[in-house]
Amino acid sequence: MADPPGCCYPCATCLLCLYSCQWITTKKEKRKDLRTTKCDCSWFLFLFCVFLFTLVWLYFAIIILNDFHNFNEFIFKQRKLWLDWSLVLLIATAVLITYSAVLLVLALFLQLCGQPLKLHWLHKTLLILTALVVAAAFTGLGIKWAEEWRSARISLQATGPFLHIGIVGGMTLLAWPLASFIYRTRNTGLKVFLLLLYCLVMIVLYLAPLGITSPCIMEENQLPHKPALVGHRGAPMLAPENTLMSLHKAVGCDVQVFETDVMVSADGVPFLMHDEELSRTTNVQAVFPERAALNSTAFNWTDLQQLDAGSWFLERRPFPTVQSLSAGDHYLATKQRIPSLEQALEVAKQSNISIMFDLRPENHSDYQSFVNATLEVILQSGIPLQQVLWLPDGFREQVKQRAPGIKQVYGRKRLQNEKEPLMHVNLPYQDMSSEEIRQYRQDNISVNLYVVNQPWLFSVLWCSGVSSVTTNACQVLKEMKHPIWLLPSSTYLMIWIVIDCTSFLAILWAFLLLK
Repeated sequence: MADPPGCCYPCATCLLCLYSCQWITTKKEKRKDLRTTKCDCSWFLFLFCVFLFTLVWLYFAIIILNDFHNFNEFIFKQRKLWLDWSLVLLIATAVLITYSAVLLVLALFLQLCGQPLKLHWLHKTLLILTALVVAAAFTGLGIKWAEEWRSARISLQATGPFLHIGIVGGMTLLAWPLASFIYRTRNTGLKVFLLLLYCLVMIVLYLAPLGITSPCIMEENQLPHKPALVGHRGAPMLAPENTLMSLHKAVGCDVQVFETDVMVSADGVPFLMHDEELSRTTNVQAVFPERAALNSTAFNWTDLQQLDAGSWFLERRPFPTVQSLSAGDHYLATKQRIPSLEQALEVAKQSNISIMFDLRPENHSDYQSFVNATLEVILQSGIPLQQVLWLPDGFREQVKQRAPGIKQVYGRKRLQNEKEPLMHVNLPYQDMSSEEIRQYRQDNISVNLYVVNQPWLFSVLWCSGVSSVTTNACQVLKEMKHPIWLLPSSTYLMIWIVIDCTSFLAILWAFLLLK
């Protein structure tokens, strides 16, 4: 068999060795047993599908990074093991996508060089395992973390135009090995089928922008004001969460609201704590080992003040930003204690920022006394009541009567024919569409969405017109002066036409050149 033009013998031999694990010893060696069969074509199709499957998973993996800290916390509650599982996810995904991509590139070059596509059995086994692993990952995501499917839908509003360009580019490059295969095969039916399928896919891609919608396709003068930042438990990437250090760091990030969680000690002192147990964010296991599994509300204030609420932050490094903190911040973190609500209110009052909180646990038998104790501390603190944003639903009417100046924030959407219209809502970012955000904005309803950490997500919500976002990454979002991308409709239309025309000419050139 003569070597295909433009394909050197050593290169073709090396490619065949890597793909098929077979070495050609002489240039004129007969390879009747290495001809590409229908079974080989089926394995190539399977390889292509596995690559696309892993590519889609890579996209999902990048998207769910925004919420991965929640997953780390969930695993800790279940297994008492802290690890940044996002690194495990990204490394495993990178290995799978790299492996399938390398095999696909080898196959495409082999096709261009006229070499047989004899995939080795080891590669076949690994490809099947890759498909099973990714399928298991998607299944687990659907069962345990179903809201991330809505996150993916939102992400397409930001990435849709760029994914379209990338897919058109990839399909255009695929025209070269496809043309090479079509001109070499003698099966007329297969030729017609592949050409029709390819043309159909390209037509769909060329027209796809007609169905792509994004809130960031707008004129510059239509861009809403930048959303205000709400510090989620302070600034948890820069300091131990729910501590005074975290609150001060949040103030330095220009947040307008400090979001926290309040519990009430056994002797009636409201304090800041998110988890029902103290083991994740304190050294309770070392100080009170026999009581470590108890609810946080079972401890009195004197006991709580003995706990170190900062060293865990340096030991477990819940965020990669911990390693870049200064020596002074390291020292300050080790001195953190569980703050009382009174202390947090004093800092908020001095810093002129608002404070928004949940009162936990909602199912506690003494919850009404928790509400009373919390409300008493607020009224005695001297903080302007308009700086307090009240989230708990329990005994809300009682709170309205005793402190009508407190802003009532609701964790639900408005209802039809509601007697008292909502003025402030606080919801997961997956629960509101861009259209709903715009409608609430027109009706002067303040919308805060949580938890927003990635710039792409912040950009989409910014373009949608959200009032504020709760974030772990206030130091990142603070620096954003503009959404990541903003395209006028006319500019996007021009880009669409140029990309489609360039792709069409490149495909035409590929088929004419390889004829």
